[in-house]
Amino acid sequence: MKDFAGKIAVITGGGTGMGRELARQLVAEGCNVAMCDVSEPAMAETKRLCEVEKLPQGLRVTTHVADVAIEDHLRRFRDELAEQQKTDKIHLLFNNAGIGGGGSLFTNTREQWERTFNICWGGVYLGVRTFLPMLVAADEAHIVNTASVNGFWASIGMNQAHTAYSSAKFAVKGFTEALINDLRLHAPHVKCSVVMPGHIGTSIVSNSRKVQSSDGSDRLNADEVALTRKRMVAAGVPDADKMSDDDIQAAFAERARSFLEDAPTTAAEAAKIILDGVKAERWRILVGEDAKRLDERVRATPEQAYDRAFYESFTQEVGWRLG
Repeated sequence: MKDFAGKIAVITGGGTGMGRELARQLVAEGCNVAMCDVSEPAMAETKRLCEVEKLPQGLRVTTHVADVAIEDHLRRFRDELAEQQKTDKIHLLFNNAGIGGGGSLFTNTREQWERTFNICWGGVYLGVRTFLPMLVAADEAHIVNTASVNGFWASIGMNQAHTAYSSAKFAVKGFTEALINDLRLHAPHVKCSVVMPGHIGTSIVSNSRKVQSSDGSDRLNADEVALTRKRMVAAGVPDADKMSDDDIQAAFAERARSFLEDAPTTAAEAAKIILDGVKAERWRILVGEDAKRLDERVRATPEQAYDRAFYESFTQEVGWRLG
């Protein structure tokens, strides 16, 4: 697929971050976009940004509220876009939606763990299941599944568990790689790519908290304050056990801000790398120099990948401040 003009793209998690930037860049290339998200206001802002420059006549940008972990939501999304986009086919599927959280089998609830896993893995699997007939109906099509560097390195540091997200992203990576030959055998005009970003400047920290808590607030509740304090103590933050609840709230807000604003790769840069990878029909798309370096390191010394020395030397090399 050498260009996107006149094509129809589906994007999950289109309200913020890479999903928003994928929508903006696809629309700029003349591609119709149907996006879903759990946040209607966030999608409205994405649509507004897409329409800042007047859309070409007939180009359509539609928004649909859906939780990708719920199959009925995705089926409704599919049916709505078929009607509103006036189509029985799509050319591009970006399974981009994801959240963090639920990192530990010990300190997080089963509900938190499975919420993360069901969105990050289930949303990809159900997305492909739901939209595959519409992709096959097109003359050419491409599935783009967002994994992470945590799809080949299941950690964000020595002091924080990261099991739900990493498990999901490993599943996404393996599923997409297995799809390569499945598609080649049964629908050779449909291609697929797995995207593995490093640290990208998005609102995933704050958005994950909102989704996990279901209250839509930017502030931690009492249980989250206590858990955050415990994590900070474990991470060796000076006097974390003496910090007030307001201090903990401020520390969380700063972490969310820093993850968004201080990342080595912006969401817009990530979207361009992804779209260029699709045009080049690359099945494996690493996003960011940190992702490339981490991939090289894990491949070179897999047995040491979870040792403290590995993490400390890598973070010093790329400037990560996570975990």
